[in-house]
Amino acid sequence: MRILKFGGTSVGSADAFGQVAKIVANAHQQDGQVVVVTSAMSGVTDILINAAKAAAAGDRRPYREARDELMAKHQMVAGQLVADGVERAALGRLFEARLAAFERLCRSVEVLGELTARGLDVISGTGERLAAPLLAAVLRTHGVAAEWVDASELIVTTSVFGNADPIIEPTTEHARRRLGPLLQGGVVPVVTGFVGATIDGISTTLGRGGSDYSAAILGAALNADEVQIWTDVNGIMTADPRIVPGARTIPEISYIEAAELAFYGAKVLHPKTILPSVERGIALRVLNTFQPEHPGTLVVKDPKPSKHVAKAISVIKGLTMMTVEGRGMLGVPGIAARTFTAVARANANVLMISQSSSEQSISFVIREGERDAVVFQLEAELAQELANRHIDQVRPLDGIVIVAIVGAAMKGTPGIAARIFGALGDAEINVIAIAQGSSECNISLVIARGDADEAVRKIHDAFRLNEATETD
Repeated sequence: MRILKFGGTSVGSADAFGQVAKIVANAHQQDGQVVVVTSAMSGVTDILINAAKAAAAGDRRPYREARDELMAKHQMVAGQLVADGVERAALGRLFEARLAAFERLCRSVEVLGELTARGLDVISGTGERLAAPLLAAVLRTHGVAAEWVDASELIVTTSVFGNADPIIEPTTEHARRRLGPLLQGGVVPVVTGFVGATIDGISTTLGRGGSDYSAAILGAALNADEVQIWTDVNGIMTADPRIVPGARTIPEISYIEAAELAFYGAKVLHPKTILPSVERGIALRVLNTFQPEHPGTLVVKDPKPSKHVAKAISVIKGLTMMTVEGRGMLGVPGIAARTFTAVARANANVLMISQSSSEQSISFVIREGERDAVVFQLEAELAQELANRHIDQVRPLDGIVIVAIVGAAMKGTPGIAARIFGALGDAEINVIAIAQGSSECNISLVIARGDADEAVRKIHDAFRLNEATETD
């Protein structure tokens, strides 16, 4: 059994839908049991979210325009690819009902003047609930028996709206009970990605890009042989090809390496996608919808050995580094705990931590958008120490990025740091901070935003990542 997930660009146009139908038909012919997970059409989720936010601000025009735009966008694909007139009419009625519900929700948001996280989850999941029935109809036109399924029937989640996590046991039970008979009957279920529901049936979402996570969750629940992530690039690459023209596809990579790259900005996989696959030992494969003949990247527990000690370089932009510093911190217990308790109160995610050996400063990296809330919480938490000058200041540094060099083979290999800093030194690029986990799979550097692209190119060259080895 295979789980095939298609991202927004893979279902971004009528031609793309047609290409997906060919891929699914081929997979179904080869395997017999295939589950498809689909994202919303490209751009749709942003349209929905922006319309909802405008409604909360009292502006009704965007959600009315969004309804018309999305109706036309989906009807156009149906008109070009769904041959049966009765089926097209049924799709039209479904689109109309879904978009009318979206408009009613936005009208309620406008009246209340408030957009709750729970309400946003219902609205932002509309795109998948339009795309899945459309893709199922296109598959039937291509001779593939298919039925669309709302993931809220399958994936039971926590009540953390906007970033819910699956509850494994009921999810497994629901998925097997709902999808098992379809698969046994030769039908391809087309499941909405990104969305789920609480145990009480309240709609949730798994976070932006969460359709990858949906596919991995279903793969684990159904004991799939492989989860395939179909996107618009040829797998996981050694660097962003827009930055490094010589970047190449990595044939095989470990779970931990792929997870590190996903966390540190590589957008091919959702960061949480790896977790269900690791637990069940299910292989992940990243493939290109528009070049299906390319082998892509296989993500497994134990990949074939490679001569490259570093596998890839990733970048997270739009960051701020916060520093809490002062001579009075030396040897004082609890400062770090209180610092990160304050950060947690600001609902901020810490991407990297660095501390001086003298214990006179703690630095950590957060998203730029979280900066003001974190400064406020830190100054409130440490007000007495700031007043007594035990802490000199809470200092934000904007305009920085994290460059992460990832490779499991870096562990125990001498000279890695020398190659990195030598490459950056030659380019006169200053390193602001550095962190390395105990696993030694990742070395993370903080540098100025303007140096990011050149740093990636220099490090890529230093490890000769553009050169394929015999095992690659």
